[in-house]
Amino acid sequence: MIDGPEKIRWSLEQRLEFIEFRLFWEGQLNRADLVDKFGISIPQASADLTRYQELAPNNLHYDKSQKTYVATENFQPVVTQPTARQYLAQLRSLADGVLRQQETWLGWVPSFFVVPLVRRRLDADKLRSIVTAIHHGSAVSVEYQSFTRPQPVWRWVTPHALGFDGFRWHARAWCHEHLEFRDFVLARMLALGETKSDQIDPLADREWQTEVAFRLAPHPKLKGGQRRGIELDYGMEDGFVEIKTRVCLSYYLERHLGLDLDPDKIPPERQQIVLANRPEVQAIRQAASQNTEKKAGYG
Repeated sequence: MIDGPEKIRWSLEQRLEFIEFRLFWEGQLNRADLVDKFGISIPQASADLTRYQELAPNNLHYDKSQKTYVATENFQPVVTQPTARQYLAQLRSLADGVLRQQETWLGWVPSFFVVPLVRRRLDADKLRSIVTAIHHGSAVSVEYQSFTRPQPVWRWVTPHALGFDGFRWHARAWCHEHLEFRDFVLARMLALGETKSDQIDPLADREWQTEVAFRLAPHPKLKGGQRRGIELDYGMEDGFVEIKTRVCLSYYLERHLGLDLDPDKIPPERQQIVLANRPEVQAIRQAASQNTEKKAGYG
């Protein structure tokens, strides 16, 4: 964000961030980039570039031969904090079809490919009904295909949050049939019926409200370059990295990372990482479950 006595309008701030984004990642931009992206006039684009030069006079210069603004060798971000995650997220959004290139801040896109995941079929109207129920604190009748029942059944649930387990979206909800908080896979909701007011307190869902940290370490049988490679892959410091999640989502994270498998029975080259603080994780899970006398589970 931009500091200083003058409060810059949000729209101008966005354009200045765009200027810096292009300079940082692509090394150049011109007025037409601003015009095309924000629908502003050429004079306004010129004024924006002048304003950016006032904020960062050593970051760019106008190359007359290329007729474009070019980042200098001394370029240093002043209005943003560029991150690799932000850039790669835009590539991921392109691959998933969430965004078109003109909707991103990317002018030039490198050749890339994202390993595809199985796409879950989610109906927008059903999702809207769940979001509306969360917004209003209402219970909703759902025809749901449970993993443990051969046929779908109608049940009342009171959703209070949405959760993503790395593959599927869930509604975190109070189940009126089992009298406990559970995760309901949105794709398994075949139909939604009537709604009614409800008084379920989301704060009572301690497994949702409580965070737990996974302390990850390289598999102890990995040595030398293998161990160092895993430390670099996961951004570990001093041989560890912590990942925080909510207790009710921690089971999915554990399976997603393969931490639910016995590391002594899996080749270390495949297992690669282990959960270094399992007793602490289990204690937090147990405490969260006992505080509500309920256990998270699939719907």
